[in-house]
Order: sequence, then structure tokens, then C-alpha cells
Amino acid sequence: MKTETPQLVISRVFDAPRELVYRAFTDPDHLAAWWGPVGNSLPRDEIEFDVRPGGYQRWTEVNASDPGLRVHIHVVLTDVADGELLDGVMHVSGRLQEGIEPFETRLRVEFHDEADGRTRLEIRQWLPEHLEQPSEEGWCQAFTKLDTTLRNVQIVATDHREVGTWQS
Repeated sequence: MKTETPQLVISRVFDAPRELVYRAFTDPDHLAAWWGPVGNSLPRDEIEFDVRPGGYQRWTEVNASDPGLRVHIHVVLTDVADGELLDGVMHVSGRLQEGIEPFETRLRVEFHDEADGRTRLEIRQWLPEHLEQPSEEGWCQAFTKLDTTLRNVQIVATDHREVGTWQS
């Protein structure tokens, strides 16, 4: 794994408060609602988080078209700043798509306030070069799901007058 310049850098603004976008990455129920390419799912009973420096995030992603493809993800968190930063090493294993071997990647996710209660997400990923394009496509699909999920959460929050109520 390279540690110099990240191969993948993504910046995306979400129409949701930073606290809510951060929770989408750090609460198992939230992550299960949006993670992965369109159609893929995360069985809730296969998600386990201990979000703190030295902690971890573990989950399994099930492929929509071939449920036998089960990707196991284990992130060892090296740096966590509540509401601001998740940094660690992601280990990817399991039954992966043909041509992809288990790998590890450094992953850094930063959360920044933007005007009008929006959040800018900055993602940097150091990964094997041949995985740059599929990883970028995976993030784009996941962000489409995250946009929808965040909108639904805010609608529910407005209806119930509770900020951050999560319902999928």
C-alpha cells in the first residue's frame, strides 16, 4: 500500500448537516441504509462498530446480482475526530468479484461545514492502482444512495421535529 499521494480524491457536497453526514458513516444502521453500489446490501447483523482511535468498523457487503459475492470490510481506525474525521486502514477480503484479490487501502474521510447547513465530504484513498476506477464508480453509486437516504432522514426529522431521526 502506497502512503504518498492518494490515488483517489473525491469531494462532494451533501444537502445535510455535518453531524448527520458523519453519523451516516459511523452508525451501523445508517451505513446499512446507503453503503455500496446500487442494489448491494449490508446485512445489519454483520455490522459492528467501535468508532474511536484504535477502534474499528466491520461489515459485509452482499452483491445484488450474485449473493455469493460477499465482501468483508474491516477498517482499523487510526484517527477519529467526532464529526470531523475518520482515518484508517481498510482491509477488503471475502469472495470478491473476478479479477480482484483481497487488498488493503488507507482511507481518510473529512467532514466540513458548508453554507446553508450543507456538508462537504473529502475522501482520500490510497489503493492498488487497478482499483482506482472501480472504487470511484462505487463511491459515486453509494453517494447517490446516500443523497436519497439523507433527504429521507431530514423529511422524517421535520415531520417528527427530531433532528437526525433515521428511518430507511
